Amino acid sequence: MITYPTGKIYIGKDLIGSFRYFGSPNMDVVNADFESLPREQQLDYSVRKQILWESEGCSDAEVNAKEVEFIRKYESNNPEVGYNRWPKYKEAQP
Repeated sequence: MITYPTGKIYIGKDLIGSFRYFGSPNMDVVNADFESLPREQQLDYSVRKQILWESEGCSDAEVNAKEVEFIRKYESNNPEVGYNRWPKYKEAQP
């Protein structure tokens, strides 16, 4: 899970084990949010990366399923919460 200084999150998967991987959100959306931050924060910020789950012996299909599970759990596909745009966010029914 990547947390940006905008407060929004992105859930991604890393199938090769790269510590430098920071997801692949739509950068136009991220940049638009950054423009709303104070100039001081635009010039000095941190991005947080958290490993939510890892496995040495699972299949790519299992990793893909875990990614979707976490996207739904953290609602990172809700545009108010995060930068994932898939799977499509559906608001909970009352």
